[in-house]
Amino acid sequence: MSQPEKDPSTELEALEKKLDLLIAQFNQVKNENKSLKVKQDALVKEKAKLLEKTTLAKARVEAMIARLKAMEHDS
Repeated sequence: MSQPEKDPSTELEALEKKLDLLIAQFNQVKNENKSLKVKQDALVKEKAKLLEKTTLAKARVEAMIARLKAMEHDS
């Protein structure tokens, strides 16, 4: 038994549909990737700000502790 031959125009239409689907998926992934990169950049900047605030807070607390210890020795 031999397979019936497929109509070339039908095969071409099927390939075009698959290609259109792949292009749509590619565009969707590309847009999602762009969005994720923007979010990542924002999170990196936020992290840097939080690290800076943490460092400043730590320095202030250490300075307060030093002052309290100095006051303790003075009395």
